[in-house]
Amino acid sequence: MSIRARTWAALATPPFTWFLFEQGLSALLHANCLRWDLGLAWGLASLALCAVSFRFAWPLHKHEGLLANPWLARLALALTGIFCLAIAFQTLAIAMVPACVG
Repeated sequence: MSIRARTWAALATPPFTWFLFEQGLSALLHANCLRWDLGLAWGLASLALCAVSFRFAWPLHKHEGLLANPWLARLALALTGIFCLAIAFQTLAIAMVPACVG
């Protein structure tokens, strides 16, 4: 896979993973709010996918070549961190706040 394709894949994966995490979690908890344990597993799987994206971009952040490629890799690393934090906070919220209220 080319450097540009790897950086774009690493750049696009975290937002897509976060979107799927939010939609899947919403559908799961609306269908059966007692299954919050599956929500935790869903969050951990989403964090693992973001970690794969981080690992995908890490070797490219110091790559020599066109200026855009290392810059995109660094941007992918930053976005991965931001979306990992968003997923982690929501996963912690699942564990702390009861889903079935009222």
